Amino acid sequence: MTTTFFTPVQSGIKEVEALMRTQVDANQHPDLKAALDHLMSAGGKRIRPTLGLLVGHMLGGNHEKLVILGGAVEMLHTATLVHDDLIDGALLRRGTPTLNARWSPAATVLTGDFLFARAAKLAAEADYLPLMKLFAETLAIIVGGELTQMFAAHGSLNRENYYQRIFAKTASLFEMSTLAAAMISTEDESIRAALKAYGHETGMAFQIVDDILDYTGDQGAVGKPLGSDLLNGLVTLPAIYYAEGHPDDPDVRAIPEGGWTDNERVARLVGRIRASDAIQQAMAEAQAHVERALQILEPFHPSTERDALDELARYIVDRSF
Repeated sequence: MTTTFFTPVQSGIKEVEALMRTQVDANQHPDLKAALDHLMSAGGKRIRPTLGLLVGHMLGGNHEKLVILGGAVEMLHTATLVHDDLIDGALLRRGTPTLNARWSPAATVLTGDFLFARAAKLAAEADYLPLMKLFAETLAIIVGGELTQMFAAHGSLNRENYYQRIFAKTASLFEMSTLAAAMISTEDESIRAALKAYGHETGMAFQIVDDILDYTGDQGAVGKPLGSDLLNGLVTLPAIYYAEGHPDDPDVRAIPEGGWTDNERVARLVGRIRASDAIQQAMAEAQAHVERALQILEPFHPSTERDALDELARYIVDRSF
């Protein structure tokens, strides 16, 4: 599996990371710098700033503003991960201890808040008010999705609930990355709408594949126990397909009534899902999103960046972690 789609923006990603590291100055508490260093060293694919840089360069956008946008998007993403890990009680991410595994809950919350503030500051430095509105709207969608997941998602076998959750959790930020890059690169509303749709399709596919990997991935690479979503009461697309095909399975019928709290029951169900065709059905849905993303790119003039966006979309359904 190749990831050469990073190549056209490799230097830009380094600039994004350098910009992120400058967001804690000498006047702030030294532990903030240590926290940011820890979060940066944990890695990450930098898919979101890569999307923004590729879209912006394809449209001839201002490189400096695209780097600022990339830093804002990635800091927003990092802040959401800090809070998510605390809410979920996760001690590992990508095999590395999370911030809340090292700090108190209060310190972790405040670090996430600081990252949100710095992300907003960077977004403002693009000096484009509609971008700030988009940034705020996306953050509200993400937080609203987290609240929905906490209060209305556990044990839910409802497809619409699932699609709303993965849009809020993942696709909204992909969509923001591509739309924001288009907004600062062109006034053409049709182009903006097309690239917003590309971000939406790739983001939905990305999360569906993440949810598939929760059942099929290498536990060390994924960084959490397989089936952990279901153990936390979160029913994702493979389980929904299985439930639709096996409505009389007693373990399926128990899920809405809290069956996910029974580890033995969940282990049986995870095994059945893995052995069924539900995984292939979910992957076919992810591939359909990718196909729509590729169709959106077709009218754009051939370029290195367009080819990279094409490859990035295909990579989403080929990855193993």
